[in-house]
Amino acid sequence: MPKDLDTLNREELGRLFPIILSEHRAEWKELFSEEKKGLIRLLTKEMVIRIEHIGSTAVPGLLAKPTIDILLEIRDYIIHQNEIKEIMSSSGYIHMKEQINHMMFVKGYTPEGFKGQCYHIHMEPEGAEGIWDRLYFRDYLISNPKVAEEYGALKKVLAKRYEFDRDGYTDTKTDFIKKVTMEAKMVIKIKHI
Repeated sequence: MPKDLDTLNREELGRLFPIILSEHRAEWKELFSEEKKGLIRLLTKEMVIRIEHIGSTAVPGLLAKPTIDILLEIRDYIIHQNEIKEIMSSSGYIHMKEQINHMMFVKGYTPEGFKGQCYHIHMEPEGAEGIWDRLYFRDYLISNPKVAEEYGALKKVLAKRYEFDRDGYTDTKTDFIKKVTMEAKMVIKIKHI
């Protein structure tokens, strides 16, 4: 009988959910749109200020883990936190409790491994710095295919090195992401709503 995901250690989770990269798929944009509609129905426009498709699946042509990353900016975050956790959990999302800087929920992860389309739902308080950094990075990669290609090559190398270590894979990309985000902030204007 498979264990509950909450009882697995990082190594066991890495084996169950290895780093798998995919060529870009046009369907990711539509999958984001459909998930966005569902999230708006669940959380209402009173809670959600904006919803953005982030991560590599949001960048045409970029090699990516086939996981749709979605960023929500939440109004009155502290007030709505517990309500959001209850709504998301009762709707089949898994709350990633180890996230301390923001709320994160996932879908498509089961005790047997990946099942169906995977989603990472990141929720940040209104105006949080991390929101804009993620959008700068996404938009810069979209505008600069050579940089996106360089990022894809890095991801390919790291996926081999950290196939069963999701934290190692993510942590090792950090310097590249920070460098590109700093460059992006000098040339891109993000519309703050």
